[in-house]
Amino acid sequence: MKNDEYPPSEDTFFIVDNIENEKGDFALDIGSGSGYLTKLLSENFSFVVGTDINCEVLKHQTYKTKNLICCNSSDALKIKFDLIVCNLPYLATDEILDVATDGGHEGFEIPKKIIDSAYKNIKKNGKFIFVTSSLSNYQKLIDYTSKLGLKTRIMAKKKLFFEELILVEAIN
Repeated sequence: MKNDEYPPSEDTFFIVDNIENEKGDFALDIGSGSGYLTKLLSENFSFVVGTDINCEVLKHQTYKTKNLICCNSSDALKIKFDLIVCNLPYLATDEILDVATDGGHEGFEIPKKIIDSAYKNIKKNGKFIFVTSSLSNYQKLIDYTSKLGLKTRIMAKKKLFFEELILVEAIN
């Protein structure tokens, strides 16, 4: 596992463009990394938590935030959130070399675990917003999320040079 943080890039800013008007009491950023999304959420939510599987990354965040928890997805949390965001590790890979980007087989294996974890922390009528890519089997992710009982829709798409980013909203 790498110790350096995943800096904000196209996928992070794509999420920002689509969540900046979200407001509420409780928000969660799974895979907080640099803290960019966590910090943004703290402007519109009363209580914000950032989680990351890499404890070193949390200790040295570029965008310092409070309420950071080193854990797998949201496994350590018992709180129900109005909004959960995640810049999923969506790249389709044969093995997981970088937990910040590698999603495993079809880009589904690791995102599925994150979705399973987040699902138990979404309030009734709460939202889970995540980014995925045309380079992964994003339809399989959407179908899986729907099978959990969440109402899913593609919020936005953004074409990049070598892929298309897909932002998915899942409402409990």
